[in-house]
Amino acid sequence: MFEHFTALAVEEGEDRLLVRMNRPEVRNAIDATMVAELHEVCAYLEVTPKILILTGCEVNGRGIFASGADIAQLRERRREDALRGVNSQIFDRIHKLPMPVIAAVDGYALGGGAELAYAADFRLGTPYIKMGQPETNLGIIAAAGALWRLKELVGEPVALEILMAGRILSAEEALKLHLVTELHEPSELLAAAHALADRIGAQDPLAVRVTKRVFGAPREAHPHIDELAQAILFESQAKFDRMQAFLDRKKK
Repeated sequence: MFEHFTALAVEEGEDRLLVRMNRPEVRNAIDATMVAELHEVCAYLEVTPKILILTGCEVNGRGIFASGADIAQLRERRREDALRGVNSQIFDRIHKLPMPVIAAVDGYALGGGAELAYAADFRLGTPYIKMGQPETNLGIIAAAGALWRLKELVGEPVALEILMAGRILSAEEALKLHLVTELHEPSELLAAAHALADRIGAQDPLAVRVTKRVFGAPREAHPHIDELAQAILFESQAKFDRMQAFLDRKKK
């Protein structure tokens, strides 16, 4: 169903979707076509919940996640385009997908490319990643999530330096700040992403979906929303089956 895509390459598995940004000629700049195709991916995953792995492609033998928004298109956008939230809306939709999103990042993840990575639930990287927000140097702000997600992810002082002073994080810095949780050589990056997806896939899918939904709830909603979510799961057949299997294993 994704054969008509030109900006993305999609591989579907039983419990996951691997989506590769595939515009090597422009270093995976995020343009209107890629945004439209990402919306199609989200529409599918909202109806058919699966783990999403997002990654980039190779450019001249080196990996690249996404170099940012397409500057040629961005230059022509005006007030009404900003108010439509072209990138912020799709990144927020990706973040709110029912099942976890894993970003497998190699090379540059700048501007909108970094904001796309921030929208994922998990970020794995390579020793060659460069992550940052060059928007203020272009006369704009990082309006697709970085202004609020980055503060939550790395803390206010570092976030401000990235957003206002153009600081670009190296792989080691990103790992130290927990912006990425693992570093792997490029040849091993996708295998590591699939291994994480395997661990997630071994859990009860409904419990994973509910955990993701409740985790994202505002602080004032807890613990009430936790209790309501647990009440739903306590009635699921998977809860009885998995707990019985656990008890049966203990008897052996």
